[in-house]
Amino acid sequence: MSHSRRLAGFMAAGAIVSICAVALSALSMGSCAKRTLGDPIRLGIMPDVDSLPFMVAAEEGLFAREGVQVELISFSNAQEREAAIQAGQLDGAISDLLAVAFSAASGFDMVVTSATDGRYGIATAPGSGLQTIQQLQGKTIAMSTNTIIQYAVDSFTKAAGIPQDGYTVAAVPKMPVRMEMLLAGQVDAAGLPEPFLSVAIARGATMVASSDKSGLDAAVVVFSRRFLDSHMADVKKMYHAYDDARQRINAKPDEYQPFLVQKASFPEEVRWSYQFVTYRKPSLPAPSQVEAVIEWLEARKLLTSEVIARNLVDERVLAGW
Repeated sequence: MSHSRRLAGFMAAGAIVSICAVALSALSMGSCAKRTLGDPIRLGIMPDVDSLPFMVAAEEGLFAREGVQVELISFSNAQEREAAIQAGQLDGAISDLLAVAFSAASGFDMVVTSATDGRYGIATAPGSGLQTIQQLQGKTIAMSTNTIIQYAVDSFTKAAGIPQDGYTVAAVPKMPVRMEMLLAGQVDAAGLPEPFLSVAIARGATMVASSDKSGLDAAVVVFSRRFLDSHMADVKKMYHAYDDARQRINAKPDEYQPFLVQKASFPEEVRWSYQFVTYRKPSLPAPSQVEAVIEWLEARKLLTSEVIARNLVDERVLAGW
């Protein structure tokens, strides 16, 4: 079944799902800007566990019940998502703190409205004998550089007592290629997001660290501050629907295993092996988490201008929760 056919089931009263081939120029993205059924919130999502409650809210009519229209626009990678944000084609998106900081440094006024509950981790190669993160001292870890994956790997290894220069970085931007290199034993370990992390585990890799177990909170929902100023009530309604969806998933995760494959594009082989994260009540990332990301980016001289942690977060949406 094609990706677009899998996502066709998202169409529900009060919610529209669009699949847009996003280019890097605003002109070529005009079709993604088309509005239907009034003026819905345009939210960019990825095929990952962070986005799952939003997909469930659309599928089960929870947005419509709250009286809000939400258009879920699916992206296959972060580069397309960021291009859409910068071109003004999205009101909000599933993103991460690094991307928010990069946007702020470039003059785009995107702010964090909540943390999300995705999973990033380090897996070691099948047959490598590497069973703990401490054993990665002096080993080669594949990852995408200057991204949330590298930030996560650095955070995990630092917590395990491994210095920044205590392992070798293999820069492999494409996630499928990175996973296959890991499974072939061409690298000792790899930093992977879901669903690639679960696929690697299902094929014999060993997970030695993960964001949900370490307390790493770098995955977030972001919105344009200007959009929040004029659509605060609708965004709050969207979050109430999200909260209902995440409670439904937490209560009966087994019922949503088929959903992962049929609607969220997870591989069939992880349908029954995937271990659901526990989705939290909507909340903001701790200030220390935001500050840690900025410090990491500044240490690597990746920011083109000063970024202040408190300016990246907007507390208004979740005020009173």
